[in-house]
Amino acid sequence: MPQTKSNIVLTGMPAVGKSTIGVLLAKRLGLAFVDTDISLQTEQGQSLQALIRTHGLERFCDLEAAHILSLACQGTVIATGGSVVYREKAMRHLAAAGIIVYLEIDLASLEKRLSDIDARGVVVAPGQTLAALYAERQPLYRQAADVVVRASGVTPDQLAARVIERLAAP
Repeated sequence: MPQTKSNIVLTGMPAVGKSTIGVLLAKRLGLAFVDTDISLQTEQGQSLQALIRTHGLERFCDLEAAHILSLACQGTVIATGGSVVYREKAMRHLAAAGIIVYLEIDLASLEKRLSDIDARGVVVAPGQTLAALYAERQPLYRQAADVVVRASGVTPDQLAARVIERLAAP
C-alpha cells in the first residue's frame, strides 16, 4: 500500500462484522486497529445508545464526524460506525489516508444478525425499518467504497481472507 493510503477503512451496516474482521485483518497484516465506535464511547464517556438518546440523531452524527476528523492514523485498520457515511467530510478524511472497504451484506442475512437494533446504538429514525435503513445506506457505502467485498454467507476468517485478496488484486 502507498504511504499516503496505509489505512484500511471498513464500512458497512451494523452487525456486518467490521470490528471482528478489523481485528483479524490487523493481526494478519501486522497493522494497528481502531474501532471508532469504541473510541467515541471512550472519548465521550457514554455508550452509543446513550449518546444518541442524549443528543439526537443529527448531533450524534456530528459528534461521530468530529471524532473521525480527529483521527491521524497510519498503518491502521479502522472499523467505522455504520452511520459515518452520513457525513461526507468524515468520509473524505478517511479516504485521504486509507482504502475504503465496503463490507456488503444482503438484507436477509443482516436481519438475522441484527435482532435488536436499539441495543446496538444504531442511528435509525423513529419508526424506520431495517429494510428502509439498508436501502438508504447501501448507495452511500457503494459510492464511498474503493473496494466492495461480499460479507454474506462466510465466516469471519473467510471474509478477512476475501478482503486481503481484494486489496492485493491490481
